[in-house]
Amino acid sequence: MIDVRSQSEYDSGHVPGAIHVPFWRAFSPEQLEPVGPEQVLVVYCAHGPRAGIAKFSLRLSGYDNILYLDGHMSAWQEAGLPLQMQPAAGPAEASEDNHEQE
Repeated sequence: MIDVRSQSEYDSGHVPGAIHVPFWRAFSPEQLEPVGPEQVLVVYCAHGPRAGIAKFSLRLSGYDNILYLDGHMSAWQEAGLPLQMQPAAGPAEASEDNHEQE
């Protein structure tokens, strides 16, 4: 699972175990090096647009097996599924909140 939302969105609750790769950093996916390009990636944002940008950039980086989380984070939360509230180990600690959100 790849969460492509901002740092504050990720910190406020994400799919347990999701790797945080903000959509604007997906063009240089060094944080995904442990994940081989043959593995399936499930990408999500709040509603969909940022996940589309991330999917495009990840495809350019050689990842071909990319799916979207059905309904993205909004559907996950509406379904009452569990959230991880503290940041999971991940590299995206820079000033992501300076970028626009959906």
